[in-house]
Amino acid sequence: MAKAKEKSISVAERLEAVQRQFKNLDTKDPSVWPVLPKVILCIFIASAVAAVSWYAFLQDYEVQLDGERNKELALRADYQKKLVKAVSLDALKKQREQIQQYVIQLEKQLPSKAEMAALLSDINQSGLGRSLQFELFRPGQVVARDYYAELPISIRVTGKYHDIGAFASDIAHLSRIVTLNNMTITPGARDALVMDATARTFRYLDPEEIQAQKKAGGAK
Repeated sequence: MAKAKEKSISVAERLEAVQRQFKNLDTKDPSVWPVLPKVILCIFIASAVAAVSWYAFLQDYEVQLDGERNKELALRADYQKKLVKAVSLDALKKQREQIQQYVIQLEKQLPSKAEMAALLSDINQSGLGRSLQFELFRPGQVVARDYYAELPISIRVTGKYHDIGAFASDIAHLSRIVTLNNMTITPGARDALVMDATARTFRYLDPEEIQAQKKAGGAK
């Protein structure tokens, strides 16, 4: 019993001694504090500095993390687009080949500069073959485009209704591309009809003409 009392007294004395160290502390000069309050204050300051530093450190990393997440979303979207293109690559190649073949076929229907005279003769013969009378057949000014040239031809023919229709059909079925534009049909003499139209034909440009077009475009 005596020993127990001695222990309880010693513990109480120690607690009282600890409490005495926290009494009457000068808050303006912690350097004069007892050892235990100094240690606790240092631990508190160190913990506060560590917490603030860690928070600031995490803030910087949070900004970086958000940036990386945005990059990830952009990369995922780009990957999805490229994946769709990769899956449809074979189909796109086939479509490209078909378009190229179609373009080649169209180019074959465009006469060269040297063949234009023969094409004009074909248009004239198509009208004569349908018993039409040419009152006007006047090629206009050549209009150069990027890769082809356009030649308008003012024509006026006289003949019967069905012959004019057959002539228009013959023009549409020529081996070269010829279109009839601005067509007007008016009554003529002796039950005949008069058709005024602009026939437009096209030819591809020679390499020299293409170079001239590029130089002209560059000058502009």
